[in-house]
Amino acid sequence: MQASPASAMGWGPSFRSIYDAELNYVWQSLRRLGVRPSDLEDVAHDVFVTVHRKLSDYDPFRPLRPWLFGIAFRIASDYRRTSRFQREVFDGEPEREDPSPSVDAQLETMEAHRLVMAALDTINLDQRAVFILHELDGQTAPEVATALGVPLNTVYSRLRLARKAFASAVAHLQGAQGAQARS
Repeated sequence: MQASPASAMGWGPSFRSIYDAELNYVWQSLRRLGVRPSDLEDVAHDVFVTVHRKLSDYDPFRPLRPWLFGIAFRIASDYRRTSRFQREVFDGEPEREDPSPSVDAQLETMEAHRLVMAALDTINLDQRAVFILHELDGQTAPEVATALGVPLNTVYSRLRLARKAFASAVAHLQGAQGAQARS
C-alpha cells in the first residue's frame, strides 16, 4: 500500500505521541466493544502494534480517533470471534476503572455551567469582571485591581456586590427551575 504524501514527508503525529494521547481512548473503546477486562491490556497492545505497522498509511489531515477506532474495532471483532471458545480464568487483577466522569456527572456539570453562566449574565459588567477574575480565575484582589486599573477598595466593593447579586441570581434561577420541574 502506498504511503500518504503527508506521512511520506514526515508530517503527522509520532507513534509515541499517539500512544501517550490516545491509550485511554483505545482502552475505553475496546471495553465498549466487548473486550473482557482481563484481556484489555493484550488487545490494546495488539491495537498499538497495528497502529505502529500502519502509521505510514495514516493521512494526518484526517481525524485520528476514527482511524484508531477502526483498528480497535477490527481487532476487537477478531478477539470476540476467538474468545468465545476460551475459558476465562480469574487472575486476581482488579478491573481498571474508567477515569472519565459518568454521564450523570457530565449532565450535572453541564447544568451547573448553564446556571453559573445565566447568573453571571445578571451581574453588572464591572462587578462581573471582578467576580470572574477573583472567584473563578483565582486572582487576588490586588491582582484584580492592577488588571482592571481600579483602586483596591473599588475591587472589594464590586466583589461584595457581585457576590450578593450572583447568590441572588442563583437562588432565583434554581427556584424557577424547581417550579418548572413541579409543573
